Amino acid sequence: MSLEEQFAKLTVGDESSIVEAVKADGVAKSGLAANIDALVAKCAAKDEAEALAGLATAKALAEGCPEAEAFTKECLAACLEQASAKAGSVKKAATETAMAISKNISPFAMKSLLPAIFSQLPVEKKWQTRELALNCISTFSETAPKQLGNALPEIVPEVTACMWDTKKQVKAAGIAAMKGSLTVIGNKDIEHMTDNILIAITKPKEVPEIMHKMAGVTFVQSVESPALAMVVPLLLRGLREKTTATKRQSAVIINNMSKLVDNPLDAAPFLPLLLPALETNATSIADPEAREVTERAVEQLKRLKGLADKAMSVRGDISKLDQEFKAALDAKDADSGLAKVIDHASTIATCMMDLHFMDELQWKKNVSPLFAAFVDAAKAESATETVRAKAEEMLEIPEEDDDDDDAEELCNCQFTLAYGTKILLHNTKMKLKRGKRYGLLGGNDSGKTTLMRSIANNQVEGFPDVTEVRTVFVEADIQGEQSHLSCIDYVAVDPKIQALNIDKEEIRAVLATVGFTPDGKAKPDHAVSTLSGGWRMKLALARAMLQKADILLLDEPTNHLDVINVAWVKNYLNSLTDVTSIIVSHDSGLLNDCCTNILQIENLKLHTFKGNLDEFVKIKPSARSYFSFTESKQKFRFPQPGPIEGVKSKGKALMKMAGCTFTYPGNDKPTLFDITVQVSLSSRVACVGENGAGKSTMIKLLVGEIEPQTGDVWKHPNARIAYVAQHAFHHIESHLDKTPNEYIRWRYANNGEDKESLVKVTMQFTPEEEKLQKTPYEIQFTDDETGKVSKVKKVVAELVGGRKTNKSKDYEYEVRYAGSTVDSGEYLPSKVLKKMGWEKAMKAVDAKIAQRAGLYVRPLSTKNVEQHLEDCGLDREFGTHYRMSALSGGQKVKVVLAAAMWNQPHILILDEPTNYLDRDALGALAGAIEVFDGGVVMITHNNEFCSKLCPETWVMDAGHLETKGDADWMLKQDTKIEEQQQITEVTDAAGNVTKLKGQKKKLSKKEEKQLLKKVKGKIKNGEALDTDEEEFAFEKDLL
Repeated sequence: MSLEEQFAKLTVGDESSIVEAVKADGVAKSGLAANIDALVAKCAAKDEAEALAGLATAKALAEGCPEAEAFTKECLAACLEQASAKAGSVKKAATETAMAISKNISPFAMKSLLPAIFSQLPVEKKWQTRELALNCISTFSETAPKQLGNALPEIVPEVTACMWDTKKQVKAAGIAAMKGSLTVIGNKDIEHMTDNILIAITKPKEVPEIMHKMAGVTFVQSVESPALAMVVPLLLRGLREKTTATKRQSAVIINNMSKLVDNPLDAAPFLPLLLPALETNATSIADPEAREVTERAVEQLKRLKGLADKAMSVRGDISKLDQEFKAALDAKDADSGLAKVIDHASTIATCMMDLHFMDELQWKKNVSPLFAAFVDAAKAESATETVRAKAEEMLEIPEEDDDDDDAEELCNCQFTLAYGTKILLHNTKMKLKRGKRYGLLGGNDSGKTTLMRSIANNQVEGFPDVTEVRTVFVEADIQGEQSHLSCIDYVAVDPKIQALNIDKEEIRAVLATVGFTPDGKAKPDHAVSTLSGGWRMKLALARAMLQKADILLLDEPTNHLDVINVAWVKNYLNSLTDVTSIIVSHDSGLLNDCCTNILQIENLKLHTFKGNLDEFVKIKPSARSYFSFTESKQKFRFPQPGPIEGVKSKGKALMKMAGCTFTYPGNDKPTLFDITVQVSLSSRVACVGENGAGKSTMIKLLVGEIEPQTGDVWKHPNARIAYVAQHAFHHIESHLDKTPNEYIRWRYANNGEDKESLVKVTMQFTPEEEKLQKTPYEIQFTDDETGKVSKVKKVVAELVGGRKTNKSKDYEYEVRYAGSTVDSGEYLPSKVLKKMGWEKAMKAVDAKIAQRAGLYVRPLSTKNVEQHLEDCGLDREFGTHYRMSALSGGQKVKVVLAAAMWNQPHILILDEPTNYLDRDALGALAGAIEVFDGGVVMITHNNEFCSKLCPETWVMDAGHLETKGDADWMLKQDTKIEEQQQITEVTDAAGNVTKLKGQKKKLSKKEEKQLLKKVKGKIKNGEALDTDEEEFAFEKDLL
């Protein structure tokens, strides 16, 4: 009996004989190919018996006859329809058959089932059918994970719609299908975010919170279509949110992720969705900064679109391979059976191309057997190989050969480079040849120095090991602990020099060739600390020469060099015919005279160009911007401290220590002996000394964190002090879920008082002080009317917080007496309160008043704090839009520094700032300190940093202090406070700017007399007074 006759009389039980016939004779000879429509009709039959027989046969073929899958898969749509049949037995059989087809199909052919599945998902279909279709998708995460990932751009929109369904069974199946899909995205950067992405689809209100978490993700891995398919729906929701902050975050994430898309075709399906939404926001967002961020994302996506449009798309294009198979098999007029097999083979082959499964054996295994029923095995394999070769050609991206010489290749590698949370280079190639001199160009912060340092430290993936290619990083940065060594010893202690067993005589000979001679300007036996910047660079070059490098990495080699030495460096580099150089420099002359090639960092890629800088600029005119000289990459600006009541000279002491000795508990020997120092507004002090000499202990004494056993520590009551300790992070560790902006606003929310003020030992009462406070003290009162003096013994319960100045210009503090339930409104002089044991409480009141004084000039608004953080080196991107948990260590330190500086301190104390700030930030800090009108005390080992800024040095040696330099320079200059830079404008919470008048200059008697005459005359003649004249008139009771 033929298969056609069997299908006409099909009953349950016939399925095993049909499977045997197909296996024995093949899909063509058995008649399955010609009669598959009859089987599909049986599966879809209304009659229960017919439907059960058809479904059983389709199930048996799916499970027992894989060579028939090109035809069996056509039964899937009918199975899905039957899931909503009235008969329970048909429903059950339909479910089992649909799952059998989905589970047993070749993983690479999974995509061919999607049209049938998607056709059953519309809301008009019955819920049982839709549920089963979604369950089929769920199976693919186990049977075909990679292929499911490849198909996610089509699957996610279909499944997302079902997750909102009113029918709970469809909704549950949709969520399960999406969960399964999320397991195959293959991107480690966002794997931990999958639960959040699921929540964002089902609970739109959670989107802003999830966007916050997403913004903290550092993207390192290449972004491919599966990851984009999952993240794009979330990003679209973010772009459509009402809040500007969420819209902005979405734009930032889009910008960052799109830079990591290696294959523009991965992004192509999503660009029509994202670009219009971004362009709408770029024109409609009110905040100019957020608008600018969005515009950057638009530009980035347009660039990606341009690349995608240029690429010849073979992704998912079955028709091209269909034609190739027909040509290879000589089957242009193939019958319907062979046509269906070719179509199925094209689907499998296209999926293998997308996933880069291009090995000959892989195609032989997955594609060749499909044609067994139509051609012999040799023909099938030959045709498959022909098509595979054509497919490989389609995938090839022609690469220009940038070298026409036969120089030895030192390096040819592909790598990714990150610094902290920032990606600098992604999946980029680098090829270096012996004897070439490469100029490395890139914008500020593009990663030039980081790349060179990573090469030198053997941290670049694929770069030859230092044992194969000797690489030397040349920098003139002398560490503080080595600054006492002689030039020869400094070179000799270098571990790389020691490893090469180079003796001191050889070092002396090489140093002599670059100018280090006993009778020269730089002497080989003198300490390296005596060298200028230029000679330090020559010393670094000499050290590199001794190492006989294959690759020299030079970071700004002509910095600090005069014209003669620049010419020497050029001649030296050009003479190295067998050494490869990579040079970072802002000296266009050096790059023109020395470079044979240019390496440019742009859009996270490293591009190579032949020729020197002039040749490169002809190709890329925009590169001129790299050489427009700017003083520094970063600039910090600290808020000016403003006036202090009662202090008219910048040289007047605001902090003093006199005769202080301190011993740590448990120690016999004091850590500090008889220390006497003072700090004023004009102080610029570097505190130096060996580790363990007592520097930090002295600073802790000065700021009141610890108390001396003998001696006095005094601080001006109105002075505000900012102290950034060595371990600066403890303030923010319990606030990592806040943004830096939120943290500063929380910290100073209570009328400008600093909630994070240290609980200092010096503010805690001793038992003796508590005893004095509880002892009644005789207080003298004078009646204002009668002048009668009376004496009463009273106990002060607390200081309420008020303070005023009496006629003697001493402070009086508001108190509440014991037994009183309300504030008395009475004030007691500081001298009396000191005797009563309240000295520390008075200091606390002084500190609060001093902190509040800083609040007038700058209201605690988001806008003001954002600008302040930016002034302290933290970009508003991280300051306002990133939580502190997502910041790097260096960025957290800038937060701590900014928080300490918010209340406009008069004195800034930094303990080891060079420990946590990089070179750029250190330069910016130095610039800010130079124009800061307050006093600065810093502990540092960086000689270059402190010698530039500090005319006074405190040298600590085993607990004894020696003051060096011009300690009295501040008193000599005696700059008047009036000459300080004044703050001229205030920005309120709404962003409105109000101009502020500077402090009024005090008039001399002569000037006051002249103004009095002028104002009287104006009042008499009825002329209008300006603001200053009007104030003066009120002051003198003229109005």
